[in-house]
Amino acid sequence: MTMNAHSPAYGHGIHAEVGDRIVVGGPTVGTPGRDGEVIALHHEDGTPPYDVRWSDTGRTTVFFPGPDAHIRHPHDGPGTSRHDARPYGAIASR
Repeated sequence: MTMNAHSPAYGHGIHAEVGDRIVVGGPTVGTPGRDGEVIALHHEDGTPPYDVRWSDTGRTTVFFPGPDAHIRHPHDGPGTSRHDARPYGAIASR
């Protein structure tokens, strides 16, 4: 099950866990976007920013999601709340 991180099921704002996928739309229609894996959180509650390893370059950057960014939670299953099923992932060192 793939849900938009802005979905009411996740409350207000965007939240992620280590291992989630960030998907960012392309700059224009028909232009491919990019995706990456969240490898570390900066806040225990899963709010931005995130350390993301981008699949197109392999580089890791600090990422602040914009309105064209979505989070895919690969561990979600039908009827499973990610907040009930898993604790938040590793916190990035500051």
